[in-house]
Amino acid sequence: MSNDEPTEPTEPTPAAASQASSDDPAVTPDPAVTSGPIDVYVIPITDAINKPNLYILRRGLKEAITNQVDMVLLDMDTPGGRVDYTIEMMEMLAKFDGITATYINPDAISAGSFIASATQEIYFAPQGKMGASAVIQGGGQDVPETARMKVESYLRANIRSITEDYPYRSDVVRAMLDADFELKIDDQVIKPAGELLTLTAKEAMREYGEPAQPLLASGIYDSVDALLDARFGVGQYVIKDFHLTYSEVLAKWMNTFAPALLGIGLLALFFEFKTPGFGVFGIAGIVLLGVFFMSQYIAGLAGNEVILFFALGVILVLVELFFFPGTLIFALSGLALIFGSLLWAMVDVWPGEPISVSPQLLAEPLVNLVFGLSIAVVGVFILSRFFPGSWMESKLVLATAAGGNSQNLRAQRESQFPPVGSLGVAVTDLFPSGRVEIEGRRYDARSALGSIDCGATVQVQKASAFGLIVTAPREGGCPHPPPEVAATPENTTLPSGSPSSQEAQS
Repeated sequence: MSNDEPTEPTEPTPAAASQASSDDPAVTPDPAVTSGPIDVYVIPITDAINKPNLYILRRGLKEAITNQVDMVLLDMDTPGGRVDYTIEMMEMLAKFDGITATYINPDAISAGSFIASATQEIYFAPQGKMGASAVIQGGGQDVPETARMKVESYLRANIRSITEDYPYRSDVVRAMLDADFELKIDDQVIKPAGELLTLTAKEAMREYGEPAQPLLASGIYDSVDALLDARFGVGQYVIKDFHLTYSEVLAKWMNTFAPALLGIGLLALFFEFKTPGFGVFGIAGIVLLGVFFMSQYIAGLAGNEVILFFALGVILVLVELFFFPGTLIFALSGLALIFGSLLWAMVDVWPGEPISVSPQLLAEPLVNLVFGLSIAVVGVFILSRFFPGSWMESKLVLATAAGGNSQNLRAQRESQFPPVGSLGVAVTDLFPSGRVEIEGRRYDARSALGSIDCGATVQVQKASAFGLIVTAPREGGCPHPPPEVAATPENTTLPSGSPSSQEAQS
């Protein structure tokens, strides 16, 4: 218990409390100040206790641990919220080894009272209130008796485990939670049975017992600055607030839709790769994946290193496609980095703790990743089947970007594709995609079934919007394209007017 509370023994006035400073003989600055200024993270916990508050607290605590901050102070004003998020936030606070404190400014009602009780020190604004912590359903109805007793028992056990050094706190919290419990200290009834306890700032500062100790609070202060002046001494601390930008606020709420953002973003990038130029699909894909990573960062899950690994994976895939097609090592390494970084972005890892891979750690991230990839795969199938030739393509693929009218160009392109049944040779491995050469021209192609080795004879099964679909009527292989089908500028360029270098390029 700190010694910075007002000097009056029972009901100190807010003014007296707020004027306390390191020069006041009733205030003893923390001994830690001798080693230099104290770093304090002030984390806002406002509005209902929900996922956004969970994310803010997790991110703040992780940064505090990483930066070796001395104190985390929750600036709290909440009417309460969900029990599951409350319990998770209480457990998070136990991971921080420094000083934890709550400044009730002005309300810590219901779930807020439990979170405040999980911190070492509790301070009040002059109009602060804390209590009324009964467990109810989201619509305000009473929880069934058995379920209520289980939840209350678990919450009280959590409070007891972290409040052993505070003689009255466990009973006070129980009085806030259990209407049937009578709170009585030294033959004085503080809360009779039949009602829930809600404490004002002055009531929380009343002293009981021998030696006298405040019931719940460590002090009453007009502001966070006044609190820290009394706690550490004027000028002996550095406040590091958490201020969310507008983009971070958006990302914080978008985290609820993270799997969908992931899937739609990957789908948009895939489709951008398959359409001429760079346009709406590429921009949409980059923005959606950016919001995905930002939402995971705000949630306290992803760091900058995750984005770097994702970008490196994309670069390796592009190196495979444009410089070393068919080698597979770059593509497989890139895909491993891409999907690994997406999974990593959703895993809750705490700094300083050993990473223990377990079903509990990976279950939710894996489900979200599979869900997002399912959206992308289904979207690719639908768009590949219905997009070519549709009105949407005519609106999105501009004639100027394609080099002319898209419908005329498609007809011209398809007329330049080799007819069904034409034979050629694979100039790269098709696993399942790669390059083939037919009658002196090269085309992007995809194997209709399985993989096809470099040098194998291929037969055109049909032409698609994204190239040829081929089969291998007979097997063959070569480490490099044979001399007789080696590329030359003359035999690898389609006639004038070709819409895309994907169909035939040198």
